[in-house]
Amino acid sequence: MKLNLSELNRRYVREGRPLDKATEDALKADPRAGARAILNVIERRRFENRAEGQRLRKLLRFETELWLAGTMRVAGVDEAGMSPLAGPVCAAAVIFAPGTRIPGVDDSKKLDPATRADLAVEIKATALAWSVGWAEVHEIDSINIYWAGLLAMRRALDGLAAKPDHVLIDARKLKDLDVPQQAIIQGDCKSLTIAAASIIAKTTRDKLMCELDAEYPGYGLRFHKGYPVRDHIAALNELGATPIHRRSFAAVRSVLGLPPLPPWPAQASS
Repeated sequence: MKLNLSELNRRYVREGRPLDKATEDALKADPRAGARAILNVIERRRFENRAEGQRLRKLLRFETELWLAGTMRVAGVDEAGMSPLAGPVCAAAVIFAPGTRIPGVDDSKKLDPATRADLAVEIKATALAWSVGWAEVHEIDSINIYWAGLLAMRRALDGLAAKPDHVLIDARKLKDLDVPQQAIIQGDCKSLTIAAASIIAKTTRDKLMCELDAEYPGYGLRFHKGYPVRDHIAALNELGATPIHRRSFAAVRSVLGLPPLPPWPAQASS
């Protein structure tokens, strides 16, 4: 019996259904180019799935070590919005059940907006707990952006419905945290929970900046999210600063005719 290649293409290529052995053997015996094309797509998909599995195992090495040692609630925390000239800083914290894998999760900066949005939905649905925390513009200007980022992280952790047993943080350390913590350089590239937190923080902050674009038109906030790109600097020079612009940032101070700030104190409370 001749295989219906159009139907097989729909099932196993477009819909991505698992290919049973009998059908695979029949395709291998079929001399038509269409059969070989279907097999090539399936083999490429299997290769990509194996590669993604290996990537996820590597991305989970910190979490897996903790889970195997009996530390079950591992929280990853990261922030978004340290560099923009406008808007608050957003941080997120995420806890997954041991063994959780979500294909595609990576450092939010490596992902396009549509992929980030889809993954944010999946992360929230899969996580044992997740939370976001903010540091507002007046806090950024009061304590400086570094400490404001830590403040947002602490608020994200405090907002978790389940208290973590251990915290993984992207290259930072929080003061007076009553659970063990581990700072990981480039943690959003090396830890699944930190990467997931980076996605939640980024998508949450981007959504807010799109809302603020309607409140403060003319600056292009929905496009650049407050970052110091050329169009934003041009709008600042033409329109001036808004209440959501960070007065402690040099570019904003220049527009307002304010002098440079003196060096920040070496220590501050997080």
